[in-house]
Amino acid sequence: MASMRPVTSAPAAALLGPAAAFLTVSLACGGNATPPPAAPAGPAVDPSTAGIITATVVFEGEAPAPALITITGDPKCVSENGGPQQPEERIVVGGGQALQNVFVYVKDGLGAYGFPVPSEPAVLDQDKCRYTPRVLGVRVGQPLQVRNSDPLLHNVRSNGVINQAFNRSTPLEGVSFTHTFATKEVMVPFKCDVHGWMSAWVGVLDHPYFGATAADGKVVLGNLPPGTYTIEAWHESLGTRTQHVTIGAKESKDVGFTFAR
Repeated sequence: MASMRPVTSAPAAALLGPAAAFLTVSLACGGNATPPPAAPAGPAVDPSTAGIITATVVFEGEAPAPALITITGDPKCVSENGGPQQPEERIVVGGGQALQNVFVYVKDGLGAYGFPVPSEPAVLDQDKCRYTPRVLGVRVGQPLQVRNSDPLLHNVRSNGVINQAFNRSTPLEGVSFTHTFATKEVMVPFKCDVHGWMSAWVGVLDHPYFGATAADGKVVLGNLPPGTYTIEAWHESLGTRTQHVTIGAKESKDVGFTFAR
């Protein structure tokens, strides 16, 4: 995992004066026009009967060699990464053919349950001229904090189709902002117009049953009420896979997804 520099507590505009404040405001477009909706009312999940679904995602066949991207357009990115070429992160296969950066979530079957919205933000970082993590999830109504850990200019373009698109500048190291999505959407793409290779994907859901695969290719969907669910696995270039899974009270089940080129 990439190292993360501490986020400065003072706003960048305060450090550099009125000119920087004008730059920050003038480059920020979009955002939240209205407060996000409250979590839907409904019964809480009974933990005494809840079960677990563990999803494992693998890549079938020989893993492709990572393509190389050239980052010489920004000398500061070259300095941060220690070289002019870096591996692309579109398809990342680890040990045991585990496929990373796959978003796994409950697509259907939850019914009328209500789920408290976390106040703690999900975090999307800009570090070493990459978005980190590349794939993540956030709840409707939960803050998403986007921060810049690089000593250089980035901008953050969110091209939501259902949610309002926005484009905001993060011109200095330590700058951050928060955004709250108003409705569910799988997936919302993020780009940096300054560095065209920077991409991230955010899944926005109205429940807590989601996750992105890491090096082991697994996502654990815990505290699920008994029922029959459609589980979907999404990958940015390999498409989607779905399975129907039924769990009883206190039951644990494993489900596997396989992707290939």
